[in-house]
Amino acid sequence: MPGSLTPGLVPPLASQFTQETRTRTRGSARRSLCWREPSAGQRGAGAGCARCRLPVATPRRESPVRADPDPRPSDVTSPGPRPPSGPVWLVFSRDTTMYAVSADSKGLDTVVGLLADVVLHPRLTEEEIEMARMAVQFELEDLSMRPDPEPLLTEMIHEAAYRENTVGLHRFCPAENIAKIDRDVLHSYLRNYYTPDRMVLAGVGIEHDHLVECARKYLLGARPAWGSGAAVDVDRSVAQYTGGVVKLERDMSKVSLGPAPFPELTHIMIGLESCSFLEADFIPFAVLNMMMGGGGSFSAGGPGKGMFTRLYLNVLNRHHWMYNATAYHHSYEDTGLLCIHASADPRQVREMVEIITKEFILMGGTVDVVELERAKTQLMSMLMMNLEARPVIFEDVGRQVLATRSRKLPHELCALIRDVRPEDIRRVASKMLRGKPAVAALGDLSDLPSYEHIQAALSSRDGRLPRTYRLFR
Repeated sequence: MPGSLTPGLVPPLASQFTQETRTRTRGSARRSLCWREPSAGQRGAGAGCARCRLPVATPRRESPVRADPDPRPSDVTSPGPRPPSGPVWLVFSRDTTMYAVSADSKGLDTVVGLLADVVLHPRLTEEEIEMARMAVQFELEDLSMRPDPEPLLTEMIHEAAYRENTVGLHRFCPAENIAKIDRDVLHSYLRNYYTPDRMVLAGVGIEHDHLVECARKYLLGARPAWGSGAAVDVDRSVAQYTGGVVKLERDMSKVSLGPAPFPELTHIMIGLESCSFLEADFIPFAVLNMMMGGGGSFSAGGPGKGMFTRLYLNVLNRHHWMYNATAYHHSYEDTGLLCIHASADPRQVREMVEIITKEFILMGGTVDVVELERAKTQLMSMLMMNLEARPVIFEDVGRQVLATRSRKLPHELCALIRDVRPEDIRRVASKMLRGKPAVAALGDLSDLPSYEHIQAALSSRDGRLPRTYRLFR
């Protein structure tokens, strides 16, 4: 996903490379204010909580904004003259909780006051908590029925790569824990993680001094609804990459949402440890991820859609039976994960896995100068196009300052991208290939190669799986 390649990552890159800049583990997310438009599932009271499984209060999307300099919860919903305003919402990722508001700059004082009330004084009524429980239950059921397996596979590959620690822990609430969510549990979470040192207030299109003044007025010294007690149970553990495999046998022949049948597919995701977004090698990994590219077999478009990336040229264009081959890069404060997701008919799983392992091996081989320049140009293009929008600049500022206490400007990022050489790609890829793989598999897995065979293929020179011989089939 395009965006800032700096540590802390601007949202475009955060989306282009599916990177999530984790600053603490086990849900200990820091917060910044975001401008990104939420999906339908993230709108409305309780829905945001359900999607991200974090105990927070969701501001109402239709909340009007008054010009009253001292808003109260009752004032916010009362009639009266209001400046032009947009929606108020919140968005979650694996590492951050972002409260967002779009409004006329004349209402900045009111907006900051509103955000302070929502963040520090959520009412968390029993009715709202019950609505959140029902939304969580619904989305857990929806997760197992949706034809797109990417969200589930992403969780599985993290579980395999970081077994029982940090980002490998479940992001989705286990069904048996839904009934345990209550006001006391939520306040305990908020007390530990909604602390001033974990917050960033960011804005675009406003005077800096005015924003600082509003922050002092509504946030400095404010007493939150859960009291002023010190945090006592903050998890500060560091991610430990383990590698491994997570398999989920499932009948994928009945996932079609309409009358037309959807082909039964087996989905495989193979990943290797990369680096954190704080390391210098983060930029070469971002370029490598763009160079691999990929997508679905039915995607249309030209070079701008990534049709000249390796996974299109070497995989989808040569193997008609492959339905998907896409590279992803997840980067955090203390680790990273580069993976490839592929899908095909269950009868061709072994061949599909071997094709993907070969692509991993080729990452550490010869890098064509033309394809490298194309990847760098595409990456810079996506970065600059995304940063043309104020909402993206807004989130870029928040995310970078949240992670690194500073912000790199677009021209600095482009300079870092231009400096990437073929030897940089080979170096980071060779280093990555020396680690243990993480494997996630979903669907009919009767022909899935063993983990040991996948590991052996990634340790070989050509990426081929060890041959197997059967007396009977």
